[in-house]
Amino acid sequence: MPLKPQIAAFRVVAFAEAVSWLGLLVGMYFKHIAGTTEAGVQIFGPIHGGVFVAYVVLALLVARGKRWSRGTALLALAASVPPFATVVFEVWAKRTGRLDAGEQNRSAQGLASSRA
Repeated sequence: MPLKPQIAAFRVVAFAEAVSWLGLLVGMYFKHIAGTTEAGVQIFGPIHGGVFVAYVVLALLVARGKRWSRGTALLALAASVPPFATVVFEVWAKRTGRLDAGEQNRSAQGLASSRA
């Protein structure tokens, strides 16, 4: 898969992961606090699990394609654990140029152009 569609998919899945977290948290509220129903957990649990796996796979693919540092890649993976952190990471990565459509991140581009 070319890098540009991977980046687009990563951005969409980062948002979907946060939305699925919200659904799961609401479902857990109704199951454990309100004690009324397990339906929310039964619905959003598998959805969140699937989106979580997609996020991790896409984070690894984009990290490799964009030549992120290990620290950035680990930050992307760590963002999959706390609720809504995938959106925070995606916004940060976009603002810092780590999700630009080029093949390399900015620091690698600067290094390559300084060697030429």
